[in-house]
Amino acid sequence: MRVAESTRLVDLVQIRIDDFITEREPQLRTIAPELGEFAGFSRDLLAGGKRFRALFCYWGWQSVSAQGVGFDVTEDVSAEELPAVVSAATSLEFFHAAALVHDDIMDNSDTRRGRPSAHKRFETLHKQAHWLGSPRGFGESAGLLLGDLLLAWSDELFDGALRALSIPGASEAARAEFNLMRTEVTVGQYLDIVEENAWRTHPESELLPRAHRVIVYKSAKYSVEAPLAIGGALGGGTPKQLAALRAFGLPLGIAYQLRDDMLGVFGDPDVTGKPAGDDLREGKRTVLVALARTTLPANARSLLDELLGDPELDAHQITMLQGIIRDSGAIDKVERIIAHNVKLALSAMTDAPLSSSARAQLTQLATTVSQRAA
Repeated sequence: MRVAESTRLVDLVQIRIDDFITEREPQLRTIAPELGEFAGFSRDLLAGGKRFRALFCYWGWQSVSAQGVGFDVTEDVSAEELPAVVSAATSLEFFHAAALVHDDIMDNSDTRRGRPSAHKRFETLHKQAHWLGSPRGFGESAGLLLGDLLLAWSDELFDGALRALSIPGASEAARAEFNLMRTEVTVGQYLDIVEENAWRTHPESELLPRAHRVIVYKSAKYSVEAPLAIGGALGGGTPKQLAALRAFGLPLGIAYQLRDDMLGVFGDPDVTGKPAGDDLREGKRTVLVALARTTLPANARSLLDELLGDPELDAHQITMLQGIIRDSGAIDKVERIIAHNVKLALSAMTDAPLSSSARAQLTQLATTVSQRAA
């Protein structure tokens, strides 16, 4: 396993993040001194995270490299393009940060990675300065704009990466994958809020497949499949290689989001950086919830439906809802679905037309993302 290589990639991405924001901060402050908050909040938000998207992008690129180029190689053409791959991987981290900022606003989520979410930080700024108007309204508006700025910076980084590529057709292929990712995650986010608001209007038989559809388009594709495909396209991957990466990435992305949904209900706040049962307060109509509802008696199902989505749920009510879901047997069902999807992903790596070192590292990442505690 080339664990050191992954660690080095994470370090290089963090350096690129810091350098990029440092380069852009004078531009912001030249416009107005108070715009320094945008740089500061961006820097704080991008200082944490597991860098899964960057790692999948990098190993997607490595997987189609004929010689399996590593960080210590400087003579091969692929090694010369490593900075471009790092910039592309970094752009995915900026895109993810933008999605988190927007997601926290839509979900009324006060915390992110153990700190106040971006819109809450802007709200606090308003309060401390004793400005006119609504602190909450200002915070949400400013948060939306920060998310938009992070999206613009993501695209700027990605464009820079594409200009540095020399493989014929790689830039066009990678750009197509990047554009598709942005469309899918945006409409996936919309499908998520649709389910939170319209689930009662659909037959019971449709709730589980609709929840699964949200998983695929809101998270699975952009968390794993798209970064892999983007990395493979950056390296000039063949259609068969990109198909193998997708066959691995989609089921693993589903397992990744199912684990995230479990943590959103049962995760340890000290590890996840978010309050216990946050998804319950936000009313997430996840596969976990859909499965629970299929086996609950009518009174327990009614109580779950009544309380789910109440932002004022107290600790006792959270514990009660956790118990209802646990007693339904949904946890074991979700764990089996996770294991099944990980198995599908791993089977796609068997004899895949990809470099052996990348296949080994992707196999290791499959375990990491599906069994994580945060």
